[in-house]
Amino acid sequence: METKIVEDIVIVGAGIAGLATSLGLHRLGIPSLVLESSDTLRVTGFALTTWKNAWRALDALAVGDILRHKHLLLNGNVTTSLITGQQTSITSFEGTSKHGPCEVRCVRRQLMLEALANELPSGTIRYLSKVVAIEEFGFYKIIHLADGTTIKTKVLIGCDGVNSLVAKWLGFKQASFVGRYATRGYSESKSTHGFEPSFMQYFGKGFRAGAIPCDDRGVYWFFTWTPTSQDKEAEENPAKLKQYVLNKLQKMPSDVRSFIEETDINSFLSSPLRYRHPWELMFGNISKGNVCVAGDAFHPIGGCCALEDGIVLARCLAEAFSKEPMRDIKVMDEEEKANELYKKIEGSLKKYANVRRWRSIDLVASSYMVGSIQQSESKLATFLRDNILAGFLASLLLKKSNYDCGKLNSS
Repeated sequence: METKIVEDIVIVGAGIAGLATSLGLHRLGIPSLVLESSDTLRVTGFALTTWKNAWRALDALAVGDILRHKHLLLNGNVTTSLITGQQTSITSFEGTSKHGPCEVRCVRRQLMLEALANELPSGTIRYLSKVVAIEEFGFYKIIHLADGTTIKTKVLIGCDGVNSLVAKWLGFKQASFVGRYATRGYSESKSTHGFEPSFMQYFGKGFRAGAIPCDDRGVYWFFTWTPTSQDKEAEENPAKLKQYVLNKLQKMPSDVRSFIEETDINSFLSSPLRYRHPWELMFGNISKGNVCVAGDAFHPIGGCCALEDGIVLARCLAEAFSKEPMRDIKVMDEEEKANELYKKIEGSLKKYANVRRWRSIDLVASSYMVGSIQQSESKLATFLRDNILAGFLASLLLKKSNYDCGKLNSS
């Protein structure tokens, strides 16, 4: 039997962007409903490097300290060439650069999602709620779920990932393939691992790898690579993929490599890296009427940028749902009131889109450029990367993360 629900704000996707937006709205006294297609919080990617910009957003949401206490503060980035075996750059996070001190920690993705979700009122997240269609209904959107439920909402926010149905409704094409794949994993030692709290990064011919301690026992690692036609079988076979990764990382220090060796074979799954072309973000509909996108549905850049989206979007939407009386409300009929609110919502989402558009274009362009240099197989590009550009590429991370999305109560 079909169930009909009416909501003010519906957010599709209980990932980082969706939960951050919902919690931001909750902190401002505005309820929302989050639709999640799975039966629980979905954890993919194991962990994420959380930079200064993300901690500012997490503090705005009042969950920063919950996560700080569970993760090591990293003191810097150490980059090593696996071609020469030499360190190519050392970058401190402790305030020696012109960008000042940079708080960086490698945060378990599950712990971040739980920290955000646990602060939401009970019933905010509706699991097993897969959106299959969206339709117009006057000043509202009607959302159809796979179980037959229909939801009528004043605002629809797509935080439904790289294959977003909401982004498609707004006119975005499927995000483009960068040409590289990523394999990620997490492993815990039985005792303290003994690593310095630093971001250990390694470059080889056509690949990049890294290992980052999350706490005293756990280490997150990643391996990004450009597959050839001979590598296709490794993409789909976890056992062969694990061997492929370990073969590429033979020159990695044995104590770091051991964490990859001990990672369960089922974690060796390859996923394509995707992005939106800058011109898509420049000319595309980030918002349209009472619909918008955030997080990977908007720009597949990562969790730090998704947290920024959540703060800005919640702050903008709060302006539309403020308790200030609308003009001449006493003489308006119901349709006029709905129209007035729709215009306020449309304006607030346009404001969000204008704020986030250029920040996202900057990060997309920078990420694409850096990734192309870091994983080039060209001898010239490899030489420049290891001998001239290593320090610049590391400092670029500090520059791009030195961004403040603002507080929730800022205008």
